[in-house]
Amino acid sequence: MSLHPLALESVPGPTAQVAHAAFPKGNLYLTIRDELGTVYRDEHFATLFPVRGQPGLPPWRLAVVTVLQFVENLSDRQAAEAVRARIDWKYLLGLDLTDPGFDYSVLSEFRARLLEGEAERVLLDILLTKLQELGLFKARGRQRTDSTHVLAAVRKLNRLERVGETLRAALNSLAVVAPEWLQAQAPEAWYERYGRRVENYQFPKTETARQDLAKVIGADGQHLLKALDAASDHPWLREVPAVQMLRRVWEEQYIEQAGSLRWRTPEEMPPPAELISSPYDPGARYSTKQSMEWVGYKVHLTETCDPETPHLIVNVETTPASTPDDPMVAVVHASLAKRNRLPTEHLVDKGYTDAQMLIDSQRDYQVRITGPVAEDPSWQARAGTGFDKSHFHVDWDRRVVTCPAGHQSISWLKNSYPKNGVVWEARFARQDCTPCPFRVQCTHAKVEPRIIGLQTREQHEVLQAARHRQTTEEFRAEYAARAGIESTHEQAIRRCGLRQSRYIGLAKTHLQQVITATALNLIRFGEWWAGTPLALTRISRFAQLNPFVQAA
Repeated sequence: MSLHPLALESVPGPTAQVAHAAFPKGNLYLTIRDELGTVYRDEHFATLFPVRGQPGLPPWRLAVVTVLQFVENLSDRQAAEAVRARIDWKYLLGLDLTDPGFDYSVLSEFRARLLEGEAERVLLDILLTKLQELGLFKARGRQRTDSTHVLAAVRKLNRLERVGETLRAALNSLAVVAPEWLQAQAPEAWYERYGRRVENYQFPKTETARQDLAKVIGADGQHLLKALDAASDHPWLREVPAVQMLRRVWEEQYIEQAGSLRWRTPEEMPPPAELISSPYDPGARYSTKQSMEWVGYKVHLTETCDPETPHLIVNVETTPASTPDDPMVAVVHASLAKRNRLPTEHLVDKGYTDAQMLIDSQRDYQVRITGPVAEDPSWQARAGTGFDKSHFHVDWDRRVVTCPAGHQSISWLKNSYPKNGVVWEARFARQDCTPCPFRVQCTHAKVEPRIIGLQTREQHEVLQAARHRQTTEEFRAEYAARAGIESTHEQAIRRCGLRQSRYIGLAKTHLQQVITATALNLIRFGEWWAGTPLALTRISRFAQLNPFVQAA
């Protein structure tokens, strides 16, 4: 299909007449067409289509339908049916009443073009530019970011299921590309063992029997890999993705000893962040958070939170589930900087606020991070009666630390075994610490004196300042706005299906989440334009009777 941009036309008269009769008070899609126009133009997608060939459907219409299907959480089939049947969709798309629509498969082809052209952000950025022209996006305002988990479109597999299903996936792929070769290699037992989906309820229940089955599956996989390595007349079989996946999973789950494979013990397993969780989605990872476990991804949504404008999602980042939140603020800021959408103040939770991140954000982007930092983990700080690090005065120029009793450190040395960012160690004299009346509040060591571990000067000072600031009422008042990002997650999950990935792979999952953000922005524009106020936090009937809250 080629692209031949056409001039945008107005809504056909009969379509407009029926739409306004059906919706005399208007609705979201009529408002979008009347106030934002078509949002997209064919020229926005010119790089995704060739200039020669049979003309395809106008890509601006495909872009609009792609976003609308996430506004209503529709499948491709349902979205194509809505184009044929819905008068409000026809109005927004500028279609005749008699227009038959298109085949649903066109939508997946359009998404594939977006991925191939690395244009995942185009739908979101064009809409944000439109809204910015209307004055609905405040440059260098306030923004907030938080992450939530996304479930991969695959089953959660235990180790035994994983190896069995990985071998089955490799056999199915080889059955398509080299059926005769595979038929010559496969023993009869394989058809019974891997002919249908591998599930835990089929396995033996005792641990010894399960270990024996793991050895059998391992030997079968090793036999297949050796046969592939020996297939000199079919060297390309080793490059089949499912075969490469089989080789990687076998390296993770087994150890070769004396020519045979041994099932790894839990202590011998690679870190969970490196493990393949499913052969059908290599990018999905297993992760935990508090009592929650899942296989999939994490999405980091960043939205504006200025009180006088609608709260618009301006950035979406997608990572495997095992990726920690700590480095993501830098990724978000770099993305926002490229598109001139950086805030002045950025509200985040504790997962994003290590000391270096506070420094880098202010230095590189002039963005002030507002969020709680980790408390001092020492027993002195937890007890509340001991002398934690904040009770010591650090003279960085002289490289001397003074304790609450007035004694000065006698050495300042580079930390030989850096841990938790500690760069320096300041040691006090034993003759000062041993007779000190405050020793029990300072150290639990029986003989050794107190040692103070320090980060770099910049990290130490910014961390101590942040810990002090987060105890103030001013900080609590500023930080209260961060909680609003939780409602954005909830809206994206309930209305657009954010929690469950529709597609396989990190790239497609990220595209889904970017389109979801675009859909939410359209919804929020429509509600803001209609004057719909933000919903208040729900309070139970009983809680409303609390006389103490009413009195306050």
